Amino acid sequence: MNQTTFESLPIPEIVLKGIRDADFKYCTSIQEKTLPISLSGKDIAGQAQTGTGKTAAFLITLFTRLLNNPKPKPKRKGWVAPRALVIAPTRELARQIDIDARLIGGHCKLTIMCIYGGMDYEKQRNQIKNGADVLIVTPGRIIDYYKQKLFSLKELEVLVVDEADRMFDMGFILDLRYLFRNCSPYDKRQSMLFSATLNYKVMELAYEHMNNPVKIMVEPGKAVVDDIKQVLYHVGLHEKFNLLLGLLKKESGEKVLIFCNTKMWAERLELLLKHNNYVAALISGDLHQKKRISVLEDFKTGKLNILIATDVASRGIHVDNITHVINYDVPQDPEDYVHRIGRTARAGAKGTAITLCCENYALHLERVEQYMKNKIPVEWAEEELFLAAKEGAPPLRRRSPIKTESRNKPGKPNQRQNSPKPNSKNRRPHSRKNR
Repeated sequence: MNQTTFESLPIPEIVLKGIRDADFKYCTSIQEKTLPISLSGKDIAGQAQTGTGKTAAFLITLFTRLLNNPKPKPKRKGWVAPRALVIAPTRELARQIDIDARLIGGHCKLTIMCIYGGMDYEKQRNQIKNGADVLIVTPGRIIDYYKQKLFSLKELEVLVVDEADRMFDMGFILDLRYLFRNCSPYDKRQSMLFSATLNYKVMELAYEHMNNPVKIMVEPGKAVVDDIKQVLYHVGLHEKFNLLLGLLKKESGEKVLIFCNTKMWAERLELLLKHNNYVAALISGDLHQKKRISVLEDFKTGKLNILIATDVASRGIHVDNITHVINYDVPQDPEDYVHRIGRTARAGAKGTAITLCCENYALHLERVEQYMKNKIPVEWAEEELFLAAKEGAPPLRRRSPIKTESRNKPGKPNQRQNSPKPNSKNRRPHSRKNR
């Protein structure tokens, strides 16, 4: 265990009280490497996976800096200028940072506000006009309000960008650059950027908009993977669901997160698990924000013990005490494997990651193991681990693209036979307008 304590670092007592409230005692690897540098006021470009404690690292630095510097007087009546801005790529991540900020900064007497899309527009607009010390935001909604001149970013003392690589993946880079350009000068603020990978694009952004950031690296996956029991099962596609049923019964996980490579299979899996008497739900990209929050809250509180997601839809899911991550499919991107299994064994806890490797995705396994620089331990399933699925599987809620593998789906009649024929009268002409 890492023996560096927060008490040994130059952190104000008020912030230490919040750290104790969060029950943090020892620094994680990223915290131990980051805090001595960031607390001295230097900019940081840190590489760290989810679950390594990077959120606490930048929040402790942020609160320390704001407390050590007197709050500037407003330039004029009604002047709204936040002192710190934290930018996250997803609503769920922004909400999680907000929760952590209110816990760690609970004694600091600083106002914290979380702004993101999908919520009451006018309500958030009125809130931001009233001002806040710390804004935690997603790019789209905050730029909308900024262009209405509801507040200024020219007095910013701390700027944080979390999961910068995801900003690129999700197409937010232009929004991010816009915010950077409209903030206080880079030498008048402290900036911190965190990313799962510090690739060329991320570092170009850092060097362009930050003040000679110190590059801090935590070996990809190492901090998370060391505490995770990994298991790989080779299985035919036609028996995959039966093995999943057996593993769910054998492992008896309290909180299980299941990843699929496609939305179609994620939807299918939700219906099959419910049909087999499991309390399961799906997080999808088109789920309404309030429903998405409700599903995540049920998963956090234990009302729901199985959550199904794709890599895209799962961005921003940060739930503690996930006991098992199951890769129903081997991910196509090796980095996604580390992101997935990193959802368990967070903050020093133990966890289990199980991967089912079928013929559809077997070619991805070699790339994953090369990236990990290690072989995933293989276990061979005994016959009794394959449980029979309940008969009469329900149909999909809506029509989905048909793939060759659909013939082998457990308990599912051929989709092609049951699909209604398209009505040519209702077809839209293939003009440029209608694309």
